Amino acid sequence: MSTTEAAVVLDVDGLDVATTSTSLLSQVRFTIAAGERVGLIGESGSGKSLTALAIMGLLPDGVHARGRVQLHGQQQNLLEQSAAQWASLRGEEMTMVFQEPMTALNPTMRVGAQVAEVIRLHRDGVSRAEGLRRAEAVLDQVGLEGAQTARAYPHQLSGGQRQRVVIAIALACDPQLLICDEPSTALDVTVQARVLEQIVSGVQARRAALLFITHDLAVVAQVCERVLVMYGGHIVEAGPVREVFGDPRHHYTAGLLAASDLSSVERGAMLPTIEGTVPAAGSFPSGCVFRTRCPRADAACEEQPSWTPRESHSMERQRVDPSAHGFACVHPVGEPDG
Repeated sequence: MSTTEAAVVLDVDGLDVATTSTSLLSQVRFTIAAGERVGLIGESGSGKSLTALAIMGLLPDGVHARGRVQLHGQQQNLLEQSAAQWASLRGEEMTMVFQEPMTALNPTMRVGAQVAEVIRLHRDGVSRAEGLRRAEAVLDQVGLEGAQTARAYPHQLSGGQRQRVVIAIALACDPQLLICDEPSTALDVTVQARVLEQIVSGVQARRAALLFITHDLAVVAQVCERVLVMYGGHIVEAGPVREVFGDPRHHYTAGLLAASDLSSVERGAMLPTIEGTVPAAGSFPSGCVFRTRCPRADAACEEQPSWTPRESHSMERQRVDPSAHGFACVHPVGEPDG
């Protein structure tokens, strides 16, 4: 689905995040339409979680965001909102699911009360009893026994159950945007599949926009329709999952795919890796941020590469269009040297 076929829910344009001395994200641009599921992938330290925190207005002290972030066509730039405006949006219009549910749940409160608390905060006139009834209904929707789970404390639930409680809290007020940051990494494969199924069914039922952050390419292929590849605080490739994974043009994307595909590795052979490590924040090179690890880098890579649609490597830089396959590389994969 392209962003022209459905209303844009999230519009991120020229997002920069930095401390007073260090750039952390640079000119991040993408959109997500209603009903779309978009993955954001990259190694640890690439800027994925920082992107989510900036969108949610949850950056730590000393870290500042510039650019424009808009929800469903409103003119208001979220980055310019007051704390009170942020509080009214989070939980209702936009929500986030984190990796470790035990840090998101209050261990001293029953699960039902925690879900009901969000509902009553954002829905005027909802009584305690009505809030609990709605909480049980949402817990049922994410595959839990609502009445029984509502009476439990977080420590009485398994990891997968706790994660589904967090998903229930996130979906309780029918948000337009759901951001998931590594929501299933700590779960075993069987439980992970159930959690992912609940996320997908939840956003589909609400026609919400989903930004799914992970380092697991197989999960992206399972959950998402489109993917953004991030490295060094820059989006280096973007497009439909099938096209990006089937025909990667950036050498970083190709490296990620090779490192994740173990089916062709012979017994006893070295596992494929991307040479080098992700530099610390503030230590990425100028020009192409991947050039110090790229097997194809040369002097031309010392200049910032333009964003190029896959169909034409000669077009000038343009805004990232996540409905089309594009990349930022002067020597894309598959093109001859020269």
